[in-house]
Amino acid sequence: MYLESFTLPSPGWEEHYCSPETNWEMKRTCYTSYYPFGIFPEKQLTELRFAPVTFLYGGNGSGKTTLLNLIAERLRIRRGTYFNRSNFFADYVAQCSYEAPKFLIAIADASRMITSDDVFDYLLDLRCLNEQVDLRREDLLAEYAEERHAAFRMSSLEDYEKLKRNNAAKRLTGSKYVKKHVMQNVREQSNGESAFRFFTEHIKEDALYLLDEPENSLAADLQLQLGQFIADTARFYHCQFIIATHSPFLLAMPHCRIYDLDGAPVMVKPWTELRHVRTYFDFFEQHREEFGVTEADR
Repeated sequence: MYLESFTLPSPGWEEHYCSPETNWEMKRTCYTSYYPFGIFPEKQLTELRFAPVTFLYGGNGSGKTTLLNLIAERLRIRRGTYFNRSNFFADYVAQCSYEAPKFLIAIADASRMITSDDVFDYLLDLRCLNEQVDLRREDLLAEYAEERHAAFRMSSLEDYEKLKRNNAAKRLTGSKYVKKHVMQNVREQSNGESAFRFFTEHIKEDALYLLDEPENSLAADLQLQLGQFIADTARFYHCQFIIATHSPFLLAMPHCRIYDLDGAPVMVKPWTELRHVRTYFDFFEQHREEFGVTEADR
């Protein structure tokens, strides 16, 4: 455990801060956003207490990502991508507090926040790499055709590399020539498989990880695999996870803690009572006969 609890500013402080009588900046009309003020008082949320794996569940706009951003900023956890923040964000973060185990000197350097933008940037990098590989392949095929039919005589040691290319072109097929001179095309994996690989490569042992909707780009089977990977990493490699998600395949993880941000007050709930999970359940119940399942089979 790296983080035991996280406390938000009290509703009284937030109301006092936002009062035009006490904060002259609130009188100015140039601000279009007071983020993250006004999100959590109506949810009656002041404190989160964490397990080795804690989920923040809720619909769009419920505050899941905001909580991750607040925790990351307060603990100074590194992140790969920036996020939208107002002029008042730093003041809000300064009023947040947290509890860590007494024996813990500092949050591990390996700790980080991973967002869907990080995964998307990783996939874009792979695409760019693929495009460069494709261009290199075309160049090598043209080189292969030229070398295969060219007469060549070595006149000095400076021609040695050209001699090797010429001999290789005569000895190999076009595809083998290209494979010998260029890295394997990284498009061997789908976007989902590459996204899953991103998590397995970037999550190390002994660290705290904040994950923002990691299920994006992952099919159901890969979401199940990611859930197992997270559970194993928390259990055997001393990691702690705080995860914002809608995914029932992740929320069903045993021994986790789930905060339902759709409710007021925010409460810890079992995954089977969450609204979106119930929507999945009701949908499959309505189509049960199409799966060949009858009442007698239940």
